[in-house]
Order: sequence, then structure tokens, then C-alpha cells
Amino acid sequence: MKTRYGFAATTVLLSLLGAGCAPSQRAAAGWKQTLEQRIPLYGHRNWIVIADSAYPAQSSEGIETVVATADQLEVLKQVLAILSASKHVKPIVYTDNELNFIQDEDAPGVGKYRTQLAGLLHNEKPRVLPHEQIISKLDQSSRTFRTLIIKTNMTIAYTSVFLQLDCAYWNADAERKLRHTIAEHPTGL
Repeated sequence: MKTRYGFAATTVLLSLLGAGCAPSQRAAAGWKQTLEQRIPLYGHRNWIVIADSAYPAQSSEGIETVVATADQLEVLKQVLAILSASKHVKPIVYTDNELNFIQDEDAPGVGKYRTQLAGLLHNEKPRVLPHEQIISKLDQSSRTFRTLIIKTNMTIAYTSVFLQLDCAYWNADAERKLRHTIAEHPTGL
């Protein structure tokens, strides 16, 4: 009797643990469904990362990882299209500075990839920083705000594209003007 109940309890526990892990391991089209569910919830300061296949699984509670067994540039293109249809958020794009220095002899196809990425991001004006600086920004933010990492099948180093979400209907100039007005009129207008 104890053995049967012990086995049943173990089976239930393992299935519950597996169910909890399932969202972060969905493949193929599951990443897009997850993204479409998260976009209405996300706002400025959330991040979306379109990562290469060696990107590590991070342990911060604010980070969710999904697997897309798809081409990285195609995933990025779809993510940007979904974000451009959003009325409340827009991306600030970051790419790794190291990508600019990788040679085709060390990573076949990197030159072609850089050209395709530049074409895809031509309207986005990416900010280029050393990889560790971007990771530091991401780590800092994910302590408070959620991050979605979409792992692709890309196998070239330093190709992850980091999207820090920003408010689509408010900009830095409006924020500066607001802060100036508050400083001049601390009790209100």
C-alpha cells in the first residue's frame, strides 16, 4: 500500500513540476503565442531578447525563456512586426559590439548575417555596446521587471539582439519638459 501511494504521489509531483516547466520549453510556434500574450502585459523597462542557441538559461525570477526552433532573423523580424503594431510600447535595440569584430574565418556566415541584420534594423538605430554592459543592464532590470528570452537556432557568437521596451506614446523630450515644469512649479500649476 505505501509503495503504491508513494509511487502515485511521486508521479503527481513530477507531473506538476513538469507542467510548471512546460511554458519555458515550448518550441516552434509556442514562442510567438507566448510573446503575443506578454506584449499587452509589458511596458517600458521590460525586455525581449532574441538570443542565439548558446545563450544561457538565467536564474533570475523575472526572466522567462522560450525556445524557438527557428531562424534568428526571422524571429527578430516577427517580434519587431508585433511590436510595431503595439500602441503602447516600442523597442530600444541593443546589439553586441563584439559582433563588429568577428571574422568569417572564425564564424562562417557572420558577414552575411551582419548585412542582413543591418537591413532588418535600418529604422531602429541600434545602440551598440560591449556584451557585458548589455547583460548588466538586463540583469539589473530583471530584478524588478520581466524579461522574455526567445532562444533561436542561431550558432554565431554575439548575435543576440536585445530589445528594451519603451513607452510608445511618451518620449524623452516630453519627460524632460515635464521634469522642468515640476521643478519650476513643485506644488502644481
